[in-house]
Amino acid sequence: MPVGNRHGWLQAAGADAVLLLQAQEAFGPEPPAKVGLAVSGGSDSMAMLHLMARAAPHAGWSVHAVTVDHRLRPEAAAEAGFVASVCAGLGISHEVLVWDHGKISGNLMEAAREARYRLMADWARARGIGQVALAHTADDQAETFLMGLSRAAGLDGLTGMRPQFQQDAVTFRRPFLGQSRADLRGFLDRHGQDWVEDPTNENDRYTRTKARRALKALKPLGITVDRLATVVHNLAMVQGVVIDAVARAAEEVVSETSGALSFDRKAFLDLGPEVDRMLLIAMLRWMAGLAHPPRADSIRNLQLAVACGRDATLAGCRFRMRDGRVTLSREARAVGGPVPAGMLWDARWQVTGAAGEVRALGTEGLRQCPDWRATGLPRQVLEVTPGVWQRDTLVAAPSAGFGPATATCAPGFHAFLLSH
Repeated sequence: MPVGNRHGWLQAAGADAVLLLQAQEAFGPEPPAKVGLAVSGGSDSMAMLHLMARAAPHAGWSVHAVTVDHRLRPEAAAEAGFVASVCAGLGISHEVLVWDHGKISGNLMEAAREARYRLMADWARARGIGQVALAHTADDQAETFLMGLSRAAGLDGLTGMRPQFQQDAVTFRRPFLGQSRADLRGFLDRHGQDWVEDPTNENDRYTRTKARRALKALKPLGITVDRLATVVHNLAMVQGVVIDAVARAAEEVVSETSGALSFDRKAFLDLGPEVDRMLLIAMLRWMAGLAHPPRADSIRNLQLAVACGRDATLAGCRFRMRDGRVTLSREARAVGGPVPAGMLWDARWQVTGAAGEVRALGTEGLRQCPDWRATGLPRQVLEVTPGVWQRDTLVAAPSAGFGPATATCAPGFHAFLLSH
């Protein structure tokens, strides 16, 4: 379609024009040929599904929908079936992903969230889909802000959801963050389209439900979804300035080698407490694949350990202080499990050039690498790098200089800082 006519079809869209424009522009000015949609069956995601279906012929991409059944509620299978039937009617391919989990320890919602994005990223990569749209709205943004307040979060915890982010080499986009839930439901009502209500939205066990109710209580004070969206936007602008400062500091102080990070302790401490706090958070998130920063008191304790020159561990990462330098590597007990060669290992390593199973090199693998000392890397760093194995035989250990394979962390730490 000629550029001049790209939006011509919207002239007859009436009340739907703004939402349809958001849909058409969801994947940027040069959209890919295939796009993914995360559709749960709720009002927000069903509105996104119908909007994207209408926009697709004009935007030039094909739509592929996915639903995750977390196997946490008996209704979930029926909800996935509802989405499948609507997709069939729209001529859109649809798949259901099941989270096979055993006993879940810790924060249930956080575990479910991490599993959901991991499953969707795997699904997208396997089908050549590089971008997936999520249906979060301005209401979700306001609720997230209030949840951050409840945790006494700093700037990084009060800037809400990002319009886009990357996970496991897939870009997730939130094209409707500027629209309210009422806007999307209004679209569904105008066109007689149904959705399903998730009963957990009324369950006060969940922090987001409490935040949603708090928003209603705050409305008489003029604290509305729109006002909070403006606050989040203003804070995000400030955060952008801080992130630039942190990125510049990282370029000067932090080195990345074979998946490990190192820095001069004195130079790091000279950055000042806020910059080094954010830099520590960024290092942990990059290395451990954390969706959210560790709790504030844990970061304060880590800052104290670095200041005092004490070894420390946090979030599956190990800080080792030696001769005025700090080396950050994965804890051996925290690295990811085995995957076939070619698949992402430990949520960040891509290994190519050898066939077999990718798992941590470990003590036994390092023993099979006669020249590992020539790399100049510490033992504790190399043991948590990837090795390619065929049963108990090591085929390749790229970071230890053994075998034909290559291994890279994608994105690298400095690229990660700029994109997050």
